[in-house]
Amino acid sequence: MTKNSTSSPLTEQDKTTLRTAAYGAIALLTAADATGSPHKIATAGSIALGSATGLVGHVLAEKAEGAKLNGKSVAAIADVVLPALTEAMSLLNKQDPAEADNFRNTINVAIEAATRARKGQPSPTVADMTRKINEALNAA
Repeated sequence: MTKNSTSSPLTEQDKTTLRTAAYGAIALLTAADATGSPHKIATAGSIALGSATGLVGHVLAEKAEGAKLNGKSVAAIADVVLPALTEAMSLLNKQDPAEADNFRNTINVAIEAATRARKGQPSPTVADMTRKINEALNAA
């Protein structure tokens, strides 16, 4: 798979799925941290996603359109994001396993950056959401 955005084999729908999955994972962590500093989680996670490289980095750097992450509850957001994480891994595994690994690593770095943004240990709800995100990534 070519590693630049101009010759990407991904369709626009594939790219939307990747962006929904990545930015949605951070949205889920933010929503799960009602007692801490959600804005710090969102900022740190988004910065980490913006630091991605390879095809994944190019896709995440494009203007995000099509991602609907404004659910009225954590459950509504999870209903969109968790399947998108699995679908993103599946399509990347089919096209380029190295980019699938890059995507998984990018999400894990963003989760780590986001959870370190809050002082102390992650709350039980954030830890549980992290587990669910990782289960979705590994389901493909």
